[in-house]
Amino acid sequence: MAFQISPGVSVTEKDLTLIVPAVATTPAAFVGAFTWGPVEETTLISDKRELLATFGQPDRDASYARYWFTASNFLDYGSNLNIVRVDVTGDLTASSSGTGIADIYNDKTYSDYAASRSANGPWCARYRGALGNSIKVVTLDYNVHTDPTDTVASEAEYADYLKNFDDIPGTSVWAQSIGCTNAKDEIHVLVIDAGGLISGVAGTVLEKFSFLSKASNAQNADGQSNYYVDAINTNSQYIRWLSVPSALAGWASSAGAGTKNWGTVLSINETTKFKVITNSFASSSLSGGVATDISALTGTVEGDCATAFEDFFLSGQNIDVSLLITGPMSAAHANTVIGVAETRKDCVAFVSPNNNGSYSTIASQGLSECLDYRDALNLSSSYGFMDSGYKLQYDSYNDRYIYVPLNGDIAGCCVRTDTNQDPWFSPAGYDRGRIKNVVRLAYNPGKTDRDELYKKQVNPVVTFPGEGAILFGDKTLLNRPSAFDRINVRRLFIVLEKAISTASRFILFEFNDEFTRNQFEQLVNPFLREVAGRRGITDYRVVCDESNNTPYVIDSNGFVGDIFIKPTKSINFIQLNFVATPTGLAFAELTGTAN
Repeated sequence: MAFQISPGVSVTEKDLTLIVPAVATTPAAFVGAFTWGPVEETTLISDKRELLATFGQPDRDASYARYWFTASNFLDYGSNLNIVRVDVTGDLTASSSGTGIADIYNDKTYSDYAASRSANGPWCARYRGALGNSIKVVTLDYNVHTDPTDTVASEAEYADYLKNFDDIPGTSVWAQSIGCTNAKDEIHVLVIDAGGLISGVAGTVLEKFSFLSKASNAQNADGQSNYYVDAINTNSQYIRWLSVPSALAGWASSAGAGTKNWGTVLSINETTKFKVITNSFASSSLSGGVATDISALTGTVEGDCATAFEDFFLSGQNIDVSLLITGPMSAAHANTVIGVAETRKDCVAFVSPNNNGSYSTIASQGLSECLDYRDALNLSSSYGFMDSGYKLQYDSYNDRYIYVPLNGDIAGCCVRTDTNQDPWFSPAGYDRGRIKNVVRLAYNPGKTDRDELYKKQVNPVVTFPGEGAILFGDKTLLNRPSAFDRINVRRLFIVLEKAISTASRFILFEFNDEFTRNQFEQLVNPFLREVAGRRGITDYRVVCDESNNTPYVIDSNGFVGDIFIKPTKSINFIQLNFVATPTGLAFAELTGTAN
C-alpha cells in the first residue's frame, strides 16, 4: 500500500479478474470501382439495402458491376463489410451550373473545396458519377400570393411540391423566440430523382427536408443547427450545398437583436436579409456528372484498388478486419493485397483467377488459366486463399446474367462458419462450403483437374448433380507442408494471437516477477481450455516462468510467454475399406479384436 504519514486506513483495489476478450472474426474489407458513393474513405456496410443506398445500383458496365456484385455476394453471408470506393480518373461531380467538378468526392474534399463554389452553385451532387445528373433540387419558400410575376402554372407547381409537406414555410419558432417575428426564414427542400436513374422511377422524391432556416445561427428544438446548409450537408445522401445565389444574398446572415421583422416587405424587390424566392420556389437540375467507362482502364483501376488496400487497411491499428476481398484483380495486384495480410498477420486475403470477358460471356477459364494465375502470384503465404474462378448469376437490376469472381462468396463462407461454428472449422464442404446464387460456374473442374489444382494450392469450387456449387478445398497459398497450409489452422492462430495479445496489453509496465507470470498463465489457460472444448485445439501448454524469463530478459525490460498449440486438422481424405468375408468367419478372428 502507499506510505502514510499519520495513522489511518487506506483502501485500494487490485483487479485480478482479467480475461482474454472475444475478438471479431467476421469483418471484411473490399476496395472497388463504383458509380456512386464516397471516394477514398472507408464506409461500413451492413446489408444490401445499405449497399444500394450508399453506392447505388450495379451499372450496365460489366467492369463496374463485377465490383458491386462481389460486395453484394459477401453480404449474402455477412453483415460487416468495410468498403472503399477507388478514385477513378475522369469521374466528375454534377452541379447546378452543369460543370462537372473533379475536386469534390467525399466529406474531406468538400470541406477543402472553395474555388468556384459560387460559379457552380447553389447545389452539387454528393458524390462523383453520372447518377448525379438525375437529381433535381427544389427549394420552397413562403408563398407570395401578391407577387405580380406569379403565374397560374407556377402556383400549380408550387402547390404540387407542397403536397410533400405539412404546411407552407414561414417564420420559424426559433426566430420568433429571439424576437424576429416576421423573418420568413423557413424553407423546404426536395431532392427529386428527375431522370429515374437512382430509384428507377422518374420523378421519385428521394429526400425532403422541412422547415429549415435561412439563418446561419438557427437551431431546432433539440439545440442542433437548423441552418439549411448544415442540415443538407449533414443529412442528405444525394446533394451538397455550394453557395447562395446572388439574388438571395443575405440568407447566410445570422438572426439577432436589431434585425427584427426581416421579411416584412413581401415583394421580390425587398431589401431585407431573408429574401423570399421569386415565385415561391426555385428548381435546380444537376448535370455534368461523369462515371468514366473503366472497361479500357482495367489494369489501372485494379492497381488503384491494390494501392487503396495498402492506404486504408495496411495497419491493424486503424481498422479491424479479418477478411480481405479482392474482387476482379490481376495476379500482380493480388500479390499486393496478400502482402497487406502478411504485414497485418490478422487477416486472410481471398483471390480468384482474373477474367476480363464481357458480362454475359467469359474468356477461356480452365485448368491452365487457373495454374497460370497461381504461378503469376509467385508467392507462398498462409495469409492468402485462392479459388478456381467465376460464377454466373442473375442481375435483377439490369435483367441480365453476369459473371462475378467467387472470392466474395468464399470470404462469406468463412463468415457463415464463424457464425454457425467457429473460425477454426474449415469453410469448405457440403455443410459450410455451399455457394449461393449460382446459375453455373465458368469452370467446373473434374477429379483430374481438382488433383492438379490442389497440388498448386488452388481450391476448386465445383457443382455436383443435385448438390449445387460447393467449395471443395481449404488450402492456403503456403506451398510447403505445414499445419498452416490449411485455412482453418491459419484462422485459429489469428484468433488466438489477436485475443491473447489484446489481453496481454494489461501486463505492460507491471513487474516481471513470479506474481505477474502466474497472472499471465491464469489469464491464458482458461481461454485455451475453452478453445479446446470447442474443438479448436487438441492440446496446449503455456510456459511463463524463470526458464524463458531469464535475468537477461528481465533486465532488458522484456516479458516472454511461450504458448504451445496442437491445432485440430480438417479431414481432406477419406479411406473406406469394404471387406467381404466367409459366412463362418468370426469378425474377431479377422480384426484381431474381442468385439
